[in-house]
Amino acid sequence: MSGRHSIMSDKLKAEIAKELGVYETVKNRGWGDVSARDCGNIVKKAIEMAERNVGSG
Repeated sequence: MSGRHSIMSDKLKAEIAKELGVYETVKNRGWGDVSARDCGNIVKKAIEMAERNVGSG
């Protein structure tokens, strides 16, 4: 497998998944069963959070 690593922490991904209502899927079946659309929404939410943090800092 490649040397890929996650930019987002597992804690942040789980927090956003809970907020978006997909955490049960992650918990029960893993990230591989989360739809591409939901993964995109998780990334979008993380970007929005980062932009708010940069803008307020």
